Amino acid sequence: MASKEKSVWFCTNCGNESPKWLGRCPACGQWNTMVEKTVVTGKPSRNAPVARQGNNKPQPLKEIGSAQEQRISLGMSEVDRLLGGGLVEGSLVLIGGEPGIGKSTLSLQIPLGCPSLKTLYVSGEESPRQVKMRADRLGGDASNCIMYSETLIENVIAEAQEINPDLVVVDSVQTMYSGNVESSAGSVSQVKEVASVLLHFAKSTGIPVILIGHITKDGYIAGPKILEHIVDVVLQFEGDDKGAYRILRSMKNRFGSTSELAVFE
Repeated sequence: MASKEKSVWFCTNCGNESPKWLGRCPACGQWNTMVEKTVVTGKPSRNAPVARQGNNKPQPLKEIGSAQEQRISLGMSEVDRLLGGGLVEGSLVLIGGEPGIGKSTLSLQIPLGCPSLKTLYVSGEESPRQVKMRADRLGGDASNCIMYSETLIENVIAEAQEINPDLVVVDSVQTMYSGNVESSAGSVSQVKEVASVLLHFAKSTGIPVILIGHITKDGYIAGPKILEHIVDVVLQFEGDDKGAYRILRSMKNRFGSTSELAVFE
């Protein structure tokens, strides 16, 4: 199918998509936030499966096993409890928060505090030296953490398939881009494509993926609203940058309760 361009309207506050201009966003209720963007459609993804693999076929519902989901402990009791008992294999987790709140620090503490997990840490915002400096400051065991500085999602997937880690951390989704979409990193089209590629990777391999995302000044996760629908878990990092405490709140969890929160100092 040949690619083509079309114009759509997106809310700059929450990322809601509309085929026409609206004075008020129907999702967040803000006025005069709709902007026109050109997106590319009809171009097939090179990452789309071309053949049936494993159990990817229709099954009678009564024959599908109902065994409990396999969970992975992250070595942080507060985060494990918030997730419902640990990280579910093949899940896609989004951690959102304001700049400087500690998202990258938290995501790096996971492999440092749980060396039994072979972790691929993908950084699109910082150089390997910067990540190493933070790791030295935090302490912990970095022997099983593999650092990869890359922003092209196809390269990230290729390395992940070769390394075969137990966990993949991507910091951040707004810095990643796909060669299949003709727009800049952080655009609505790119965020949707990157999230879709990572979701397919997680579900097909059983390797959980933790995504870091930014939020707007009004507290919404930046990018299209569909990003929150794609992922399995949405965690939001909150707190006063002048205070000593941070709160990690569960906004969405397909594998556990959303009435939990974790407190960090």
